[in-house]
Order: sequence, then C-alpha cells, then structure tokens
Amino acid sequence: MGPLKIALLQIAPCGTLQENLEKGLQYCRRAGALGADIALFPEMWSNGYAIYDRPVEEWTAEAIRADCDLVDAFAQLARELGMAIGLTLLEQHEDGPRDSFLLFDRHGERRSVYAKVHTCDFDVERHLTPGDDFYVTTLDTAHGEVEVGAMICFDREFPESARILMLKGAELILVPNACPMEINRLSQLRARAYENMLAIATCNYPDTVPDCNGGSSVFDGVAYLPDVEGSRDTCILQAGGHEGIYIAELDLEQLRRYRKSEVHGNAYRWPSKYALLLDTKIRDPFLRADRRG
Repeated sequence: MGPLKIALLQIAPCGTLQENLEKGLQYCRRAGALGADIALFPEMWSNGYAIYDRPVEEWTAEAIRADCDLVDAFAQLARELGMAIGLTLLEQHEDGPRDSFLLFDRHGERRSVYAKVHTCDFDVERHLTPGDDFYVTTLDTAHGEVEVGAMICFDREFPESARILMLKGAELILVPNACPMEINRLSQLRARAYENMLAIATCNYPDTVPDCNGGSSVFDGVAYLPDVEGSRDTCILQAGGHEGIYIAELDLEQLRRYRKSEVHGNAYRWPSKYALLLDTKIRDPFLRADRRG
C-alpha cells in the first residue's frame, strides 16, 4: 500500500459564493491531477470566513444548506475524480448558522458532517451555533480504509477534541483553519498528534487573506522509529505563506505499526482518575462569566 496523499488547498477566497464554487472546483481538479487521495479546504470556504467587520445579519444570511447545489457539485466532483473532498461552509441550520465540515469519499458519498464545537464565543463567532459532538468515519481510499475525524480551528486548542477523536478510533484528523499559524498554535497541533499517536492535517488561508498567514501543515504523529536514534520530527509538511496546493504523503502502515508498540494514546491511560474533567459544577478562575454551555 502506497502513502496516502493529502492535498491542502491553501487558497484565497473570492467575493461571491459562485466564484468560490468555481475556484474550489478548479483547485480540486488540480489536486486530483497531482494524485491526491484527499483534498482539504480552509475554514468556512463557502464565504471565505468573511464574518468580521460586517453586520451580523449580513454574513449570517450567507449560510447555505448542506444539500445545496454548491455542495452537490463537490460531491459529484469527488466521484468524478475518485478523490475524497473535505469541504467547509457556513451552514444554514435549524438552530442557527454553523461552521461546518463535510467529508465526501471518492465515490461522492457524504461520510461525515461536523459542526465546530468550540466556537470563538469571545468574538463574532458567538453568533454561530456550536456542534455537540465529534465524529470519526471510515474513509475508503485507493490505498485502503482510513479512520478520519475532524476539528475546526479553535477546536485545536482543547486537548479533549483530539483525545475524543483518538478514543473513537481516528488515525487522521483533518483541521480546516482560518487564523495565524504561529509557533504556539503549530505546537498545539504537534502535541495533539504526538500524545494521541495520530496524524493531523491542517489547511489555512494564505497570507493574502486578513489575519491569516498560510502555514498549513501535516504532523504524522510518529515520534520514534526503530532505526532512528532519538526522536524524529513528526512534521512531514509545513507550507509557507503563498497560495497553492501542498501535498503530504502519509505512511499509514508506519503509523499503524507505531500505534501497536508505543506508549501514548490510550495505551496507559487511567480514565477512572480523571473524574474532575466531567464535573460541570467546578467554577475555576479562568471560566468567563459570559461563557455559554
């Protein structure tokens, strides 16, 4: 089995939904021509995460249904190219607009719908409806099946997000993003991959987009190899700031061998000692008074 090729579409949005559709289809075709098995968009591609410095009523009106023509076009293209597509959108939902991720397999079948759980409620994202769970799906690829989960941007900053996905069997986490990927956020991704023994692929907007700087990355989670002295760099791809398609080759067989023998992830956990994590009555000094949920 060859490596799983993940294409990070680090591309800038256009001014309209139709233009984003056309550009997204174009770049997916390019990724397919490069042999990608999975193509991943940055966060909220349908409107380019254009939710700042605008009236709330204006950008929330741009939410689209998860079964609209734009979404169907990417499902059809996934089937045509034989390539999985991780699409992102501002989703119209009965409970209010959501920051959502849809994963189509290479047959054009929708395998997962995930809404960002940790919305940035300290800012304009307080007007979004957060998701209520994390999901893992079995994704059929040309190189066999892989267990895939998703987080979106701020989800990355909570170790529970990746931990739950690991416990549900994830081997690969796809992370659409829309913020500066500086050393501390990159360190979070590195840590999530290391401590859970899984791969994390993050796609950000390029540096031509306000408050973004590219830096899309893939960490394969394999810190040690029998024939390598000491630890190795788990970063197998680190993009610069420019717009483009960045492809990482993930060695799933290596990751699976590593997970069978190493000590991280679920190997030596003590869940019975973590009861405090589930105590909703605790009010520590860092909980904000205006926090919902």
